[in-house]
Amino acid sequence: MPESKAVPIHPARNVLGSLRVPGDKSISHRYAMLATLAEGPSRLHNFSLGADCASTLGCVQALGAKVERDEQGRLTIEGLGPRLKAPAVPLDCGNSGSTMRMLAGIVAGQSFASEMLGDESLSRRPMKRIIEPLTQMGAEIRATQDGCAPLHITGGKLHGIEYRPLVASAQVKSCLLFAGLLAEGVTTVEEPMRTRDHGELALRAFGVKVERKQAGVSIQGGQQLHPLEVTIPGDISSAAFFLCAASIFPESNLVIDGVSLNPTRSALLDVLAAMGCRISMLRVEEQHGELVGTISLVPGKGPHLVIAGAQTAALVDELPVLAAIAPYTAGGLEVRDAGELRVKESDRLAVVTQNLLAMGAQVEQTADGWRIPGVQKLHGAEINSFGDHRIAMAFAIAALRAEGDTLIRNPECVAISYPNFFQDLEQVVER
Repeated sequence: MPESKAVPIHPARNVLGSLRVPGDKSISHRYAMLATLAEGPSRLHNFSLGADCASTLGCVQALGAKVERDEQGRLTIEGLGPRLKAPAVPLDCGNSGSTMRMLAGIVAGQSFASEMLGDESLSRRPMKRIIEPLTQMGAEIRATQDGCAPLHITGGKLHGIEYRPLVASAQVKSCLLFAGLLAEGVTTVEEPMRTRDHGELALRAFGVKVERKQAGVSIQGGQQLHPLEVTIPGDISSAAFFLCAASIFPESNLVIDGVSLNPTRSALLDVLAAMGCRISMLRVEEQHGELVGTISLVPGKGPHLVIAGAQTAALVDELPVLAAIAPYTAGGLEVRDAGELRVKESDRLAVVTQNLLAMGAQVEQTADGWRIPGVQKLHGAEINSFGDHRIAMAFAIAALRAEGDTLIRNPECVAISYPNFFQDLEQVVER
């Protein structure tokens, strides 16, 4: 077998300067899908360049949308309205669970059959969480015995339901709201915990009325979407890696421009503040319901932290990098209620533990989290990303303060969400 590629990460002294991160992946997915359901051209600036969002674009093209990107990077999607075209080929979602779960709600409301498939990793991820409610709404869906892809969805006439997911998931919520848009009557999703609200905000941006009452979000079927032109804010989950890097060097000073400050995504800033970091939010403005601004961070020292319950759910994408830097913090970190990390692109609980141990860290893995003491010294090591973009990026950050060089194996997986990650990291690292 050919030797896997590797990127060397050298120790750093500080993280300094400013940068912009790519367009928010969660928002990009949702805008592309809803633009397909609008009648006419929508123009999306700063659309994510990651492979996951490229999978969404490939799928909406297969469903009849016309997609073009100009020399300035502006994406134009010519929508068809609510009734799409039957795809001539299976809808290939690649590695993107967001694509499969959310787009399933749209194809379930069409008058044709579709097959949705993904790569080996996506084919192991749980899909029963969307299959069950979509079936209740009237769709016919076949999957593997374990409830995984490929999904064979026979769309048709849907009806609204009231549904409470067992797992707090913004993807499930968006899936059902998108299906509810194409259904008769009202669809209500009652969240067990508040999740990111990009789906609701995107629907409103396209002219759809969405109501929230306490934990419930409701949509009336049959509403028309209007095309729009919008700039997608920078992805705070991508910014998280640089913010965490800056937090572990006492002389760091980092500014990230044009990033999403959506309150349902800001839990990371609360954690970094609890770690003693001084965080400023500048030039904050609202763009189609999304708050956007500039984040400035200066590091500090804080106490031992425990992340649990609703905060864990809000930080699901950022937990790997928080765990990766936890050994360097003053107080260490304990994470609970994070069992969802076991069914991501990798078993992130196990993989983070394995890589921290490889770097010489003390770490205890529990059934649903970690206990990681602070004030540790780590050494460089060979890190296996397991093809998981967030693992590769998280341990590139941990490597910056380790003694000696670190090799990140299979680094190409960062293209899933952040193709230029390693280049951008070099821009703000001082050695």
